[in-house]
Amino acid sequence: VQLQASGGGSVQAGGSLTLSCHARGINFSVHNMAWYRQAPGQERELVASITGDGIPHYADFVKGRFALSKNYARRTMALQMNSLEPDDTAVYLCNTNYRGREYWGRGTQVTVSS
Repeated sequence: VQLQASGGGSVQAGGSLTLSCHARGINFSVHNMAWYRQAPGQERELVASITGDGIPHYADFVKGRFALSKNYARRTMALQMNSLEPDDTAVYLCNTNYRGREYWGRGTQVTVSS
């Protein structure tokens, strides 16, 4: 299983960014995937998840601002992040659980300045 994350960067508050995660080695139409984030000195937290058939779920702190989707042809999960806030600054990691084991992509940094 391989998860390759891309996107991220630095924006000002109120701006937008899109993160992508390309998955290999899993049944993309079956397995759930998710984005987590971890800020310095804080615990990793779930941002959003999406089921194999494309139903997203969001943490309360991103509802109405972030949108998670799947592109089945490209085997890619995309997190569209709008109205970004300084508190969204963190390393973002894509994740899946395959056959009882957690897999993580390399983190991508998102920095939001006020």
